[in-house]
Amino acid sequence: MSQPAWENIGIYRAGIIPVFYQQVKCWRQGGVRFTINGFNYFELVLVANIAGSGSIKSMSVKGTNTAWIPMSRNWGANWHCLSGLVGQALSFAITSTGGQYLVFQDVVPAWWQFGQTFITWRQFDY
Repeated sequence: MSQPAWENIGIYRAGIIPVFYQQVKCWRQGGVRFTINGFNYFELVLVANIAGSGSIKSMSVKGTNTAWIPMSRNWGANWHCLSGLVGQALSFAITSTGGQYLVFQDVVPAWWQFGQTFITWRQFDY
């Protein structure tokens, strides 16, 4: 969120707007969405509609020709890695803050392009 938006919901003091979080039950409708942005060796993945037991604690990506590659939180629900994954089908593994480990196998086909969103209803809980 932008600073003006935060200032509408909180009291700004010395560059800090205190925020209190409360976990609530969340049920999703439809599939988990993965939007891939970036360029060449920078993949930025926005994950939406994850629901379940909390937010994303960690995330990894696996290309057709790679092992699992840890991703770093970029900002918000965006995660990135610095790998050349163009031309490979992609799978994602997500660990939630509630301890749930989810694997989304081959959710992105090898013909993907930056700016596309892919939706899956299949997940494997471990």
